Amino acid sequence: MHQRQDTKRGGFTLVEIMIVVAIIALLASIAVPNFLRSRRRSQATQVLQDLRMIDAAIDQYAIENNKSASSGVSWTDVRNYLKQGSRLETSGAKDIIGNTFIIPAVDSAPQVPAATFNALSNEAPTSFWSPFNFEG
Repeated sequence: MHQRQDTKRGGFTLVEIMIVVAIIALLASIAVPNFLRSRRRSQATQVLQDLRMIDAAIDQYAIENNKSASSGVSWTDVRNYLKQGSRLETSGAKDIIGNTFIIPAVDSAPQVPAATFNALSNEAPTSFWSPFNFEG
């Protein structure tokens, strides 16, 4: 009596595996650029929010210390009017990318750093930064 050997084995062929890998690569090539673009847009939004917070802190500093429009402002002055322990307060006047914010006189809006503006300009055009536009 011979035992019958089962020659059919379950599994995937090389062609099937290659097709699955190709589909995964195609999906990844679509998803990765969109992820990077949304990440840069999120960074731009964070920088813009930080500029708004700095502007409000400058205004509060000027009001409480009777500063005139042409008075200069330092990061130490601004830092005292930001939430203690927040990322912005402990940043040392640097944005989320690591560039230093431009903090002008009391009645002037802070400006986005040139390096940050250039790094994020594809996802955040000049109009996005208003009124904190980079001048230069």
